[in-house]
Amino acid sequence: MNGTMIQFFHWYTDGDSFLWKHVKDQSQYLADLGITAAWLPPAYKSTSGAMSVGYDPYDLFDLGEFDQKNSIPTKYGTKEEYIKAVKSLKEKNIQVIADVVLNHKAGGDELEKFKAVKVDENNREKVISEVIDIESYTKFTFPGRGDTYSNFKWNFTCFTGVDYAEGMDSGIYRIFNDFSNGWDEIIDNEKGNYDYLMYNDIEHRNPFVREELNHWAKWYHDQTDYDGVRLDAVKHISPGFYREWLTLLRSNTGKNIFAVGEYWAPGLLPLLEAYIDSTEGCMSLFDSSLQNNLHTASKTPDYDLRNIFKETLLGSHPDKAVTVVDNHDTQPLQALEAPVETWFKPLAYALILLRQDGYPCVFYPDLYGASYKDNGKDGNEYEIHLDKVDAIEELIKARRDFAYGNQKDYFEDAHCLGWVREGDDEHSGCAVVLSNKDAYHKPMEIGKRYAGKTFYDFTGHLEDKVTIREDGWADFPCPAGNVSVWVAE
Repeated sequence: MNGTMIQFFHWYTDGDSFLWKHVKDQSQYLADLGITAAWLPPAYKSTSGAMSVGYDPYDLFDLGEFDQKNSIPTKYGTKEEYIKAVKSLKEKNIQVIADVVLNHKAGGDELEKFKAVKVDENNREKVISEVIDIESYTKFTFPGRGDTYSNFKWNFTCFTGVDYAEGMDSGIYRIFNDFSNGWDEIIDNEKGNYDYLMYNDIEHRNPFVREELNHWAKWYHDQTDYDGVRLDAVKHISPGFYREWLTLLRSNTGKNIFAVGEYWAPGLLPLLEAYIDSTEGCMSLFDSSLQNNLHTASKTPDYDLRNIFKETLLGSHPDKAVTVVDNHDTQPLQALEAPVETWFKPLAYALILLRQDGYPCVFYPDLYGASYKDNGKDGNEYEIHLDKVDAIEELIKARRDFAYGNQKDYFEDAHCLGWVREGDDEHSGCAVVLSNKDAYHKPMEIGKRYAGKTFYDFTGHLEDKVTIREDGWADFPCPAGNVSVWVAE
C-alpha cells in the first residue's frame, strides 16, 4: 500500500493528557483511511511540564513518569498512556514516528559558573565582549528521576552556548569548554554560524554527550518500539553527528529506522541538497521548498501551476522528499507562519498524495479541523478556526486505492494540471484534474485497458460521469478552483 504519514498534533493541540488517549481512540479510523505512519509530538518532559508542546526538552528519559517540572504527565499524558497509544497504532499496522529534539536542552536544575564570550545575535562569529565569567542553568541533575535509566548528569561542558546569564543582559553567550574552539561546523553561514538556536545548545563534539544520546535512542526504542524518527532543527546540527547517531541506532536496534529531518529553508533548495549530501543520504527531509511553492500559489490568483514543482526537493531528490501542505510551524500565528490558503488545500493535497514521487504527510488540522487563540506578531490576540479540508478523506483513500502504476502528465496549461496513474496488476488507476481558476475539461489518455468503462469523480465534486473511448482517451473535467479524481465504477 502507498505510504501516507500524518502529523498527529499541531502547536495548539489540547493539553490535560488529551492526545495519547485520542491517538488510541483514532487508530482504527486512521488505519481504515489509509494512514500508514503517525508522527507523534515530543513525548518527554519539557521545561514547562504539562504546558509544553515539547520543543524545550528537559529530560529525555521522562516520558510522563516522574514528578518533574511541576507535573508527572507531559502535556499529552502519562508514559503509560503513551505506550498504550503507540501499541494501538502498531496493532493497526501504523508505524510510529517519534519526534526527536537533540539540538538543545532547557530548564536546567542548578547554576554553574564558567567562562564565555557574548556574541552578536545576527552574526554569531562576531564576539562583542571580553572573556567573562557567567552563571547559567547548565547543570541537569534530574532530581525527580535520579539515576533511573541513566546516571548521566549534564553540565556546562555539554553545551556550546546559552541565552541566559544570571544577573546580566540577555543575549547569546558562547561557552569555553574542552571540546571546541568555537561553534560546531554546519553547512550554511546564516547568522555567521547558525549552530546556536535556543536555550542550552548541545555540544555534539563532546564524546560523553554522544554516548549518552546514543544510549537514550536505544533505550527509547526499547520502551516504545518506534519505527522512525522526525529529527528537529537539523540545520543547526553538524551533519556528522546524525550520520553517526543514525548508523548506531539502526545497528543497535537491528531495524532500518526511517528518519526525516526538519531543515526548514523555504525557497532554498541548494541548502536541502547540500544537507542530504553532507549526511550521505542517511535521512529524508521535509520539502520546505515545495511547501513554500504551495503557500505562494494559494496567495497568487494568477500563479502558473506548471511551476509548482520547480526548485523543490521532490523534483531533485524524490526519494528523499517528505511532502507537506502545512505543519505546526507554518500554521497561523507561528514564527514561520506560511499557511496554504483554505481554497487551495484540496489542490495541494492532490499534488502530494496522488503522484508517484514523495512521501506525503497530512497535517492534523487538515483532517480534523482546529480552533485556538494566541497572540499575533503585533501582540494582539487572535482566534483561529481551521476547517477540515474539503474532500481530504477521499484524497487519502484515493492514494490508498488508486494512485498506482505509470504516471503521465498533462501540464500544458498554466491554470489546469492533469495526470493519470494507469494502475497495476492489483489496483485500478485514476485520472486527476485540478484548476486554480476556471472549470476545465482536460483530454488525457488513461489507457486502452479501460476502454468502454465509466469513470466517476471520487471526490464527489462533480456528478456527471465519463466514458473512456476505445483508444483509451477521455475528456476529464474539474470544477473551478478545485480538483476531481476520476476512477472506474
